[in-house]
Amino acid sequence: MNKNLVRPYGDTIGDGKIQLSFTLPLPNDERSREAAKVLARKMGFIDPYVAHSGYLDKDFTFYVVYGSVAHDVDIDSIVVQSVQGSSMEMEEVSEYIREHIGRKVIVVGASTGTDAHTVGIDAIMNMKGYAGRYGLERYEMIEAHNMGSQVPNEDLIKRAIELNADVLLVSQTVTQKDVHIANMTELVEMLEAEGMRHKVILICGGTRITNELAKELGYDAGFGVKTYANDVASFFVREMANRQVTQ
Repeated sequence: MNKNLVRPYGDTIGDGKIQLSFTLPLPNDERSREAAKVLARKMGFIDPYVAHSGYLDKDFTFYVVYGSVAHDVDIDSIVVQSVQGSSMEMEEVSEYIREHIGRKVIVVGASTGTDAHTVGIDAIMNMKGYAGRYGLERYEMIEAHNMGSQVPNEDLIKRAIELNADVLLVSQTVTQKDVHIANMTELVEMLEAEGMRHKVILICGGTRITNELAKELGYDAGFGVKTYANDVASFFVREMANRQVTQ
């Protein structure tokens, strides 16, 4: 077997076993369960069966379908535009700021637009942090301002001007109908209109955010799942130092 070709694993290597969950606007009966299997076959499932079906409402049913696929992936063909550079620990970040920047770094963050979720921005900014990693409020050489949720882009920009912010952190959790893309694009356009885009390091994060998407939308970097405060801080302090050198 070509070790560069990978296929889903269930019971044995290369068996292609896969599980899929979805909802159909149908009552939970024998016909709808068959419809779920038909849909799975159209998606490439081999011998699918409904492992679970449950009512969401009298006319909506949630399904878990199990089966196999014949497809594989050439892992060597996968290219990911990740944020470059190793991550420093909290104390190393502060020492780097003292040595290369020489003053506290001012960071303003928020969940912007209509996004009411704060778990992402809090994990990065709040002192207690997340999963044993302290947030930016704990960093000795960082002045962190967390504006919370549902912050209009114009308010974020206003606060950044008031504080003369070095870094803007934008968290986006709500992504239905790509509302996060419209909101993130608006922020970039507003910063450009204010003549501020080149003055700040602009970073976004969220479950569906990738560095590639962030770059396409005009951000300096994007961070997705399993990202911690020290990962984000390591990027922006190095970026600040590099910009000082080139100015």
